[in-house]
Amino acid sequence: QVQLVESGGGLAQPGASLRLSCAASGSMFRINTMGWYRQRPGEKRELIAEIGSRSGINYADSAKGRFTISRDDTKRTVDLQMNNLKPEDTADYYCNGDFFESNIIYWGQGTQVTVSS
Repeated sequence: QVQLVESGGGLAQPGASLRLSCAASGSMFRINTMGWYRQRPGEKRELIAEIGSRSGINYADSAKGRFTISRDDTKRTVDLQMNNLKPEDTADYYCNGDFFESNIIYWGQGTQVTVSS
């Protein structure tokens, strides 16, 4: 089993930055793809950014130019640097990951981001 724990959420003003971090613990499966999703109230969970084992990266249009995803396989972490935050970025942010030795997609418990003046 793998546990994913997010951190770094909170309250930010429009235009500010936040950095979210997700740490994987538990079984030392090799990390394949890790990603960040978000879910606004009343909406479906949506992909924001994902990064593959060979560092291929995919961003949602809403994240391009403002968000940067990165991973550190030694620390088993994936970070999401969010710049120029907008009120519409307000959501619960979730980390997910899949691992080579497992057919399970793991999810973190989520961290809340609120962008408001």
